[in-house]
Amino acid sequence: MSATAVLVILAVLVIFVLVVLVKAVKIVPQARAGVVERLGKYQRTLNPGLTILIPFVDRMLPLLDLREQVVSFPPQQVITEDSLVVSIDTVVYFQVTDARAATYEIANYIQAVEQLTTTTLRNVVGGLNLEEALTSRDQINGQLRGVLDDATGRWGIRVSRVELKAIEPPLSIQDSMEKQMRAERERRATILTAEGTKQSQILTAEGRRQAAILAAEGDAKAAILRADGESQAIAKVFEAIHKGNPDQKLLAYQYLQTLPKLAEGTSNKLWIIPSELGEALKGVGSALGDFVPDSVKQSSNGTSPAQSAGSAAAPGSTGGL
Repeated sequence: MSATAVLVILAVLVIFVLVVLVKAVKIVPQARAGVVERLGKYQRTLNPGLTILIPFVDRMLPLLDLREQVVSFPPQQVITEDSLVVSIDTVVYFQVTDARAATYEIANYIQAVEQLTTTTLRNVVGGLNLEEALTSRDQINGQLRGVLDDATGRWGIRVSRVELKAIEPPLSIQDSMEKQMRAERERRATILTAEGTKQSQILTAEGRRQAAILAAEGDAKAAILRADGESQAIAKVFEAIHKGNPDQKLLAYQYLQTLPKLAEGTSNKLWIIPSELGEALKGVGSALGDFVPDSVKQSSNGTSPAQSAGSAAAPGSTGGL
């Protein structure tokens, strides 16, 4: 019995020592903080590392996370200034900076931040209409962060950022907004189409005007070049004629060759013979007389029937002309 009692006592002592060691030796991880109470009163805040406590006298509360935390709160129904109910989701980024204040100044700091965010959100959005609430997210985020940071500072919490994750108006308002946006897009498309058509017509008219101007300039230059060419041709012909020293017979022959051109064309109903025709015919006749053979000249001096017929035919042919 004595040996058994000794073993029991030794086992109890070993268990007691282990319990004392467990309660006395504490290891605090990095980015964590522990609050130590001695006999129920705040004694100190433990930093990361190994620490020794007095067993059964000191008590360490649950560790607090000193890292920045992100909490997403459920949607909140908020009434805007124009009496519309919108559903808003919020996300809050905060960090515990004072473990003692976060432990003793507030019972549940996460719940406190949620409730404070809800009330502040209703106050801020309640002073805005729906359009301002949808387009002023940065302003709402800034106001929420300022109010939350001021209120949570005494709790040992720093609110670094507040974001509105979603703002959902009622379904009827969403349908109206979609119709409005669709009408606005159609209006812009119509305006852009009209502007494009107008610009196209302007560019087409400008192109036609430039083409007409260029064509007119081309015709003018072509006319000038043709006139210069005709002038040079006339000058060369005139020069060649004077260098050739033509006699009256050649001029009369050329004159007669030009006369048929006066009657060319289907619209010429009447044409006038110049008065110089007689002089030209005389010149031609004298020119032709120089080439008559001597036999014909000798027979013309007699009283042959051919002479009489020729004499009778000449006035007739002259009268025909």
